[in-house]
Amino acid sequence: MFKLIISVILLGFTFACNGNSLPKNQEEDNPQSAQVQETPDDPYQEDRQNMVTYQIEGRGVNDDDVLQAMRTVRRHLFVPENETENAYNDNPLPIGHGQTISQPYIVAYMTEIVEPEPDDRVLEIGTGSGYQAAVLSKIVKEVYTIEIIPELGNAAAKRLNNLGYDNVEVKIADGYYGWEEHAPFDAIVVTAAAEFIPPPLIKQLKEDGKMIIPVGSPFRTQSLMLVEKEDGETKTKNLMPVRFVPFRRSE
Repeated sequence: MFKLIISVILLGFTFACNGNSLPKNQEEDNPQSAQVQETPDDPYQEDRQNMVTYQIEGRGVNDDDVLQAMRTVRRHLFVPENETENAYNDNPLPIGHGQTISQPYIVAYMTEIVEPEPDDRVLEIGTGSGYQAAVLSKIVKEVYTIEIIPELGNAAAKRLNNLGYDNVEVKIADGYYGWEEHAPFDAIVVTAAAEFIPPPLIKQLKEDGKMIIPVGSPFRTQSLMLVEKEDGETKTKNLMPVRFVPFRRSE
């Protein structure tokens, strides 16, 4: 499966880059487990508000539901304990197995682009720590998320359950094939890079649905693409240059 890592640099144009840009000594396979229980006190509330104001609103994301979700989901509960103090920084963070939790702006941007609605059913490919799924769950009715790395998927499922995200279902599988029994989906968010758009995902996208997916060769500059289905046909739009690691596939 093609697993993603993103960070963004805004210098006249927006450029997204993920875990490949991290120093190798940050790419730990077995970081400490993220804490999974809410506490009455939230020492990171101000950091989270500043994250939304300066990193997300300041870059043009303006959907009220997306902004509220980003203000509400406690990002520090989705990172390893040794990264808690960095949870609201403007960059991705390692979560183990060579993967990262994506930069806050990218999470918000990808969520806004698919225009989620309260009654929507959304598919995510690449669960990671569960943060993107948690953000989506605050906006839509149902979230189905697929992770090919069992250790990450199982930990994310436990974390989401413990935090009360009961409209999210996690599956350990090859995301290339989607989740046919729950299709069609109003939106699909792919947090991994493909050399082409997987046909099963196009098939599972609802009429008038939207998919966001990075497309291009591994470890090179790729394109973050918006895919829309209209009258049974698909049309694509290039949104920005990005760098992703490949979608991991099952043997």
